[in-house]
Amino acid sequence: MNTLINMHNTVFSRLQSQDWILTSLARLLFAAILFVYYWNSGLTKLGDGLFGIFSPSTGAYAQIWPRVLEAVSYNTSELSLFHWLVVFAGTVAEFVLPVLIVVGLLTRLASLGMIGFVVMQSLTDIYGHGADADTIGAWFDRVSDAHIMDQRAFWVFLLLVLVIKGAGPLSIDRLLARRQTAPVPA
Repeated sequence: MNTLINMHNTVFSRLQSQDWILTSLARLLFAAILFVYYWNSGLTKLGDGLFGIFSPSTGAYAQIWPRVLEAVSYNTSELSLFHWLVVFAGTVAEFVLPVLIVVGLLTRLASLGMIGFVVMQSLTDIYGHGADADTIGAWFDRVSDAHIMDQRAFWVFLLLVLVIKGAGPLSIDRLLARRQTAPVPA
């Protein structure tokens, strides 16, 4: 029995010491599951033309400010500079933050930003779009497929791994850290 316990402890202590597995897998899963989701969501917010990011689509306002846009009969010219800034910042965030996470640049900050984005997205879905109880879901129930409480909790957990552990060895963050700590020739 001691042999089995020692083998267990040896295998899992080696595995536990390999932080690169967790960080690299977290970034890979983000790329595989959420990168295209957010990229496509950002594309729906772009206006026409080369500089469409500066003139967001009506759909962008409908996604971020659903009740406010309805109150002005879907006339975006009735909205303030503040509304435009929020839509613009949200659109930029949907493109920039996922790219930073996937390439591993400023990963902790980008992941923290994405957590904030997921929280705001969830609150907008609940309060702005009036998500129903099945979509919102509940924890500690028998159903595990709610889009907000269940699914987005996993998204946030994945991002928290990156906030806490960093990007890992296969990242620009690691390259920059090595470069900064490299001895300077005399």
